[in-house]
Amino acid sequence: MTIKDAFGSKPRKKYVTLPVYAEDLQYGAVPPVKRCPRCGLRTREEELAQHWNVCPACGHHFPLAVERRLELVADAGSFEPFDETLRSVDVLGFPGYADKLAALWESGRSEAIVTGRATVGGEPVVLGVMDSEFMMGSMGSVVGEKVTRAFERALEARLPVIMITASGGARMQEGMVSLLQMAKTSAAVGRFSAAGLLYISVLTHPTTGGVTASFATLADIILAEPGALVLFAGPRVIEQTIQQKLPPEFQRAEACLQHGLVDAIVPRQELKAVLARLLALHRTGG
Repeated sequence: MTIKDAFGSKPRKKYVTLPVYAEDLQYGAVPPVKRCPRCGLRTREEELAQHWNVCPACGHHFPLAVERRLELVADAGSFEPFDETLRSVDVLGFPGYADKLAALWESGRSEAIVTGRATVGGEPVVLGVMDSEFMMGSMGSVVGEKVTRAFERALEARLPVIMITASGGARMQEGMVSLLQMAKTSAAVGRFSAAGLLYISVLTHPTTGGVTASFATLADIILAEPGALVLFAGPRVIEQTIQQKLPPEFQRAEACLQHGLVDAIVPRQELKAVLARLLALHRTGG
C-alpha cells in the first residue's frame, strides 16, 4: 500500500509548519520561533528571552546560557571571574576530544563552568555557574579544579558560595581523572562547611551523574528550578536494575522536593530575590 492509497490523494506532510507573525511579513523576515514542549505554545525567541527563557503560558523553563544566568543572579557589573585561563588536556588521547575542545574554545567557550566573585542583592559571594553548552556541562579535571578553588577562595575570604548546576555528569573523555573530581570537590565542600560558612546550590535542568553525586547536593540549602531533571543514574538503567517501572515524574525537581532532596523549588524570575534574602538572613543571623 502506498502513502497515497492510505491517506488519499495528498501525501501526509513530514513536517510541522510554524506560524508566521503578520507584523514581520512587511519586512520580509520570519523571526526564530521556539515551541514549548509542555503546552505547545510557539513563542518568538526574542520574546522568550525577555522572560528569561521561561514559557509565558505554562512556566516551562528552557535552557539558559551561562551569560544570561550571570545576568539573572549577579548584580550588574559585580562579577569578577576566577581562573579564566585554565584549559582541559586530552590526557587519555581520547579520539576526537582534542578537536572538540579546540572547536569550543574557538567559539568563545572556555570550560563547563564559570566561577568568580560577585554580589547578589548587595551581598558578596563566590559564584559558580555551569555551562551546559560546553560538552553538556560535563565535569572534567578543570571543572573540578575550578570548583575546588572557588570553595578555597570563599573559605579564605569567609564568603558564602552559590553554585548553579547544569551537567550531564562526569566527562567520559577523561576517564578516571574525571571521576576523581567527585572526591576532590566533595572534600573542598567538606572543609568549607566545617568552617560554618553558607553554601547554596541551585539545580537546573539537567543536573545528573557525578555532579549530582558530589558538590551539587552537598549544600546547606538546595534549590531547584521547576521541572529540572535531577538524577545520578538514568531511569532506564534503574528500571533494568530493579526490574520495576518508575513513576513518570521520577527524578524531577518536584519529586526530589517531596522526598527531601530539595529544600525549595524556585521559578527563575524569583531566584535572585530568594538568594538575596537567604544571604541577608545568614549575614544577620536571622
